[in-house]
Amino acid sequence: MKELITNSPLFGLAVTILSYALGMRISRKTGKAIFNPLLIAEILIIAVLLLFDIPFSAYNKGGAVINMFLGPVTALLSYSIYRERKLVRQHIISILAGTAAGSIASIIAILLLSSLIGIDTVLASSLVPKSVTTPIAIAISETLGGVRSLTVTALLLTGVAGNILAPLMIKIFRVKNRVAQGVAIGTASHVVGTSKALELGEDIGAISSIALSFSGIITAIIAALFL
Repeated sequence: MKELITNSPLFGLAVTILSYALGMRISRKTGKAIFNPLLIAEILIIAVLLLFDIPFSAYNKGGAVINMFLGPVTALLSYSIYRERKLVRQHIISILAGTAAGSIASIIAILLLSSLIGIDTVLASSLVPKSVTTPIAIAISETLGGVRSLTVTALLLTGVAGNILAPLMIKIFRVKNRVAQGVAIGTASHVVGTSKALELGEDIGAISSIALSFSGIITAIIAALFL
């Protein structure tokens, strides 16, 4: 059994799939946004690793297999953009302007808070791309001298927060414009937030998909030129 856990990717795959399936079941049963399937899965996986004293490296052999599909799954979001291409074409300037403003605001907020709290440069560099889709965020973090694991943690927290809070924020701030909703979700909380945007409507999901793409490009340019 120990051999299977430490040397085979099957353990990591099984724990991940079962945890997410349980998270989906709990989410559907409760109907509450706080019971996010991804958040539940993360908590369950961490609990299993701690309870049975299993090293992360052993789990990640299976996690790395799942990670291989991250790029292709992100690329699939282009289908929703294609279906709503007329809407995207009609509002492309607004989408670009909103995404640029959101990306710049996110970076400035991180740098200002890091300075105020006294966070060191390495940690700040790890947090700068927190709102960008994972492959681009990791590349930006490594270029800036950040720590990959910290960046991934920040990405997960940002994405789950966006997924859970997006509908509530839309209500609180009374954002009626569906293009604005999509831009805000995609720019602030990348692919995980975009999955919630798709639930709110295919048009919002399409705008969110293109916003997260622009956000990655804009953040990468700012990191390369100014940071």
